[in-house]
Amino acid sequence: MDASDASDVVSAAKFASSNTGVATVAADGTITAVAVGSTTITATSGSFTATVAVTVSAA
Repeated sequence: MDASDASDVVSAAKFASSNTGVATVAADGTITAVAVGSTTITATSGSFTATVAVTVSAA
């Protein structure tokens, strides 16, 4: 796998936030904090799914 392969995987993935009131996720996977709290970000590509827990803290 090289950098172009990784780019292909990211471009094919669909991203979602379980709580958009806490953080949103763009089509390219960029996560943006909205408010203090916790959410789960999910990336799906074909039959593969990955999740990550995200906690937004006060600055």
